[in-house]
Amino acid sequence: MSDHDDLFARVRAADPAASLPPAGPDRVSRLLEDAMSHDELTESRDTGPRHRSPLTWVVAAAAVVLIAAAGVFALAGRGSSPTTPPVAGEEREPVVLALSVPEGAGAGRCMVPNAEVLGGASVAFDGEVVEVTGSQVTLVPSDFYAGGPADEVSVDQASASMQDLVGAVPFEEGQRYLVAADAGEVMVCGFSGAYDAQLADLYAEAFGG
Repeated sequence: MSDHDDLFARVRAADPAASLPPAGPDRVSRLLEDAMSHDELTESRDTGPRHRSPLTWVVAAAAVVLIAAAGVFALAGRGSSPTTPPVAGEEREPVVLALSVPEGAGAGRCMVPNAEVLGGASVAFDGEVVEVTGSQVTLVPSDFYAGGPADEVSVDQASASMQDLVGAVPFEEGQRYLVAADAGEVMVCGFSGAYDAQLADLYAEAFGG
């Protein structure tokens, strides 16, 4: 038996009129109308509750039972379905994409940047450097050409020798960059660099933008 069935059984057991025969609909309607329109202030001791018929008590008891049952079920329903309201202003952890620089790249390996090779990058984005801490660079991407999405991109700052040998990007805080990467490594040799119209056109050609 469910909790609701048990509550109904208790209410029925407490009904003082449960053993009386049911009244006809017309009789119940007249009694309800009389009860609603009757002025209790004009009732004397002789014409008061002492002379009311058993059916009047049946109707009154039934009304009390219905009101009590409604209250019980309202409380039971409220307790059986607890909900946890959302917390206003709750913040989630940012999604961070981590990239590295190809420290093993040597001199003489660069090719002229072209859309065909660039288009094979697994990650490519337009973003701004918001922080440089030691050898760690944090960019906030404004647009992804490939890969993503991410709230932040973390990149290792290339050494000075890598910048000279293969044109690794020297990231500076507050500057805008176009960055491409494949297999988790930033593409060098001019495929990534500070934002300018020529590099932007190459990205648009490579990724159909």
